This record gives sequence, structure tokens and C-alpha cells, in this order.
Amino acid sequence: MRKIVCLVLSLFLLGCASTTQSRLNAVQNNFSNADFTPTTENEKTEQNNLELLINGMALFHDNKFAQSDSLFEEFNKRNLDETSSSVSREVAGLLLGQGVNSYKPYMMDSLFVSYYQIWDLLALQDWANARVVINQSYTRQQNMSREYEKLIEENKNKIVENSTYGEIIDKNTADWFAFTDIMNPALMYLSGIYFLNDGDFDNAITYLKRANGMMPESSFIKHDLELAQKRIKPIHTTWQFIDTGFAPRLKEEQDGIFLPNLGMIYFTFSSPYFDNNFIQPPHSELIANVDAMFITEYKEYRTNEILRSFTSAASKATLQATMYNSHSDSAPILGILSSVYTVASSNTDVRTWATLPKYIYVIRTENLNNLYGHDTIKDEIGNGNNNLIYTRIFNNKNDTKIIKLK
Repeated sequence: MRKIVCLVLSLFLLGCASTTQSRLNAVQNNFSNADFTPTTENEKTEQNNLELLINGMALFHDNKFAQSDSLFEEFNKRNLDETSSSVSREVAGLLLGQGVNSYKPYMMDSLFVSYYQIWDLLALQDWANARVVINQSYTRQQNMSREYEKLIEENKNKIVENSTYGEIIDKNTADWFAFTDIMNPALMYLSGIYFLNDGDFDNAITYLKRANGMMPESSFIKHDLELAQKRIKPIHTTWQFIDTGFAPRLKEEQDGIFLPNLGMIYFTFSSPYFDNNFIQPPHSELIANVDAMFITEYKEYRTNEILRSFTSAASKATLQATMYNSHSDSAPILGILSSVYTVASSNTDVRTWATLPKYIYVIRTENLNNLYGHDTIKDEIGNGNNNLIYTRIFNNKNDTKIIKLK
């Protein structure tokens, strides 16, 4: 009877642990079909971090730019110090599982909030506030780079101290492509284009140099940087930024280590899986590999996740053994309760901003026929203007927004 009760409760709780992953998969599937139904109808102050991100992007695609910007601003207010860690959060995750914590944004999330806020504000022709967001994003990225360096050093020491688990920490990571720093070259390039068209060549040089350092193979960035250095504004030029595919999703995995007196200790951790359904438009250059941006950060957090998960699992196994082996009349029920607690609190965190793209490409051209989807948009663009175009490729449909630059 005790085994049956444990099995039923365990299956029930494991089903609950997979709910988040299923929900995010559903959100991503809706997006792929250009269905931008909000995840919640609550007021923005009642939405959690992840809801603000997903709903902010949904509103952006639905051309509700002011509402989108409002949700992203709410996110910014809540995450002013996004690089800090919370001791209470770590303790709660250790004792009760990651599901009890509110979504802790990745540093990259904040950089993408800035990126989509700029698009929101440009679509609203709010040039002044777009400049404010651009300036804030530059400072934010510098701060994140410094924090990332600290994180790497801390994890190097942890891996040395816990060499027993090094093989598990490194599991499946050999093929992961990551950058060496926190970055968003699409954000830097978009910002550089803003300043270049505004005739603010000094700021244009600052951002375009940064973008060039991140993506040194981009001929488009190099060309615009040369214009800025020569203090020449581009003419009859269109820049099209194209989002395609989806960023990595996370799934829960399990591994085990044998410990004396306790036997095999099984613990859970997350692993990414990658979307291979994307399009590279002709005449385009890759400007942002979001897969790599995600992995850059994620692989460092995963070290902490595995070590924390093992420590938690070992502690709970000790508790469970103690309960079962106690000689009181309550031993069976105490054992069952400890089993339930172990399963319920072992789920790892699989939450991510699931609607981000996999890649961002750019087309820079004076020939409107080189644009992606040119047949349906070139008449709207017209001749003689500089334009920014945002395009997101979905199944059987593109979301395209055309912004005429001043």
C-alpha cells in the first residue's frame, strides 16, 4: 500500500512539474502561428516577470506599442538590479524547489527588453524616449559584462571544489556555441543606426564600434561605422531587422550518483533543446545569434543548478531514510510524506522568455528588391527615404513594421 501511494503521488507531482514546460511550449506554438493572445488578462502590476515579457512582446506584434512599452517599463522597475542574487531565493530553491521562486530574468532578457522598447518607441515616433532607452541599455550592458566576469570566476572555483560532479556539469555541453561575454549586437547596431540617421556621429561611432566588436564579420556594420567616422549621413537606405525561429527551450533531465549508506541519489537539472525551424533571408547577414547569447549565460547558471540540485537531493534522501528507518508507529506515514516532499521539491526551473527569436538577420540596402517580402512592402516604403523595417517570420505569415526615419 505504501508503495502504491508513493507511486501515485509521485506521478501526480511529476506531472505538475512538467506543466510549466507544456505551457511555454503552447505559448511558443501560438506565436509561431501569429496568435498573440495574452497569457493573462491581469493588470500589469499583477503579472509576474515572465508574463510581462511574453505579453509585452505579444502586444508589440499586435501593434499596441504604447501598451507593450508600458509592460516592459514595469519589468524594468522590478528588475533595476538584475545582476544581483538573492540569498532568500537560493534558500527557497534549495528547500522547496525552483517552482516556488518568481521568475528570475536572465541578463539577456533585460537587453532584449531594451531592444523591443526601442522598436516600440520608434513605431510611436517617440524619438526622445528612444534615445533615453538606448543610453540606459549601454550602461546596463557594461554593468552586466562586469557581473558576468565575476560569475565565471566564482564557478571556476566551485567546479574545482566539486570535481566529482564535473562530468555531469559538462554533460552535453561540448556542442554548445557561446560567446565570451554578455552581449546583444542587434541592440547595439539598431542604436548606432538611430544616431547615424540623427547626425549624432560621436554617439553613432560609440555604438557601431561596439556592434563591430561583437560581430566583426558584418559588412553592414563596417559600412555604417565608416560613414559615421566620415560624418556622412546615409541616404536612400533601408535597414531590415528580421527575427526568425525561436530561442532555446529548457527540459528537465535526471542523473544520479552513488553515495555510501544512501545508495543512488537522483537529482534533476535543466538542459536546452534548440529550434531548427528558421529561415535565413537572401541578401542578409546574421546580426544576433540568440541561441549563443542564451547559452553564454545559461551554462554558467547550470553549474549552480546542478550543485544545488545534488545538495538538495542528498539532504532529502537522508531525511527519507531517517523517516523510514525510525522505529516509531508513524514511520510508514512519515516515510510517505518525506517521499512526497522529495518529489515535489526536486523540480528544476525550465522557465525562459520562450518567444524570443533564434536568430536576428539584417538586410542593409538601397535596392528595395533586396528586402525580405519586398513584393508586399516596397510600395509602402517609397523612394527617397531612409527606413527601418522590423520583420518577424511566422508560419505562413510575416509581421512587418515600417518606420520612416526622420
